[in-house]
Amino acid sequence: MKKQILAFVACLMLVATTTFAQEKKESLWLNETSHDFGKIAQGKPVYTFFELKGLGDSLKLEMVQAGCGCTTPEFKAGAYAPGESVKIKVGFNAAAAGRFDKPITITYNGGQQKVIMITGTVEATPATPAPANGAVGKIKQ
Repeated sequence: MKKQILAFVACLMLVATTTFAQEKKESLWLNETSHDFGKIAQGKPVYTFFELKGLGDSLKLEMVQAGCGCTTPEFKAGAYAPGESVKIKVGFNAAAAGRFDKPITITYNGGQQKVIMITGTVEATPATPAPANGAVGKIKQ
């Protein structure tokens, strides 16, 4: 009998947890959760902007943190009115050639977090300049 009661209580708790988890509404709107820069030149920094708004209650932007030093977020921490738009500028320095996937963590409203991503491919700068074109002198005018 005790096992049946415990099993019933466990089922009840599972149903309650699932119901509350489904009812939790998203409190942050983002215009995009990832940005693909595509192919970019090595040594040329690139930037993009992520726009966000608080849904319902006001938004308190606490921190925006990149996973490494090659990615630099710029933001203004503080409280924003419901529906007020906030922009986060995210820069990438493109120093190393190759594919990149960089996470940026947004912390807001008392410790809630949302991760956004920037991606792309840095194309290596040629080690030597292009060879001279000998045919240029042979063009008739």
